Amino acid sequence: MATIPITTRGAQLLKEELHRLKTVERHAVVQAIAEARAQGDLSENAEYEAAKDKQGFIEGRIQEVEGKLAAAQIIDPASLNAGGMVVFGATVDLEDEGTGAPVTYQIVGEDEADLKQGRISIGSPIARALIGKEEGAVAEVQAPGGVKSYEIVKVRYI
Repeated sequence: MATIPITTRGAQLLKEELHRLKTVERHAVVQAIAEARAQGDLSENAEYEAAKDKQGFIEGRIQEVEGKLAAAQIIDPASLNAGGMVVFGATVDLEDEGTGAPVTYQIVGEDEADLKQGRISIGSPIARALIGKEEGAVAEVQAPGGVKSYEIVKVRYI
């Protein structure tokens, strides 16, 4: 099984989700199924069907999260020392060469990506263009509107 890179923050979020699914969500759906069963005829009971569907979703998500955690290669960005090179977990300050606008991204795992918070997936076009480059280098990214160039201003491991 291939390992999946994930930051320590991302692993903690997955562990918290797994705990919530097992201790809160699973019990709530069992209670909902019991209440729907108490209403009588199950063949035409929409609440029972909805609760069973939700139970299937929760159990599937539990298996998915457990699998991701089992395959996770947890990387602590603060312990990295890549000598200014962009690697997984690095926080990169960029300047758009076309507009001069500054932008900051942290390169994280697929499940952690959140563009609004400046976290981009390791598999994204921007991250692939940045990986392996150093401060001062220019990364060219194929965007839907054409090629965009970013200068790497600073690489931090936080």
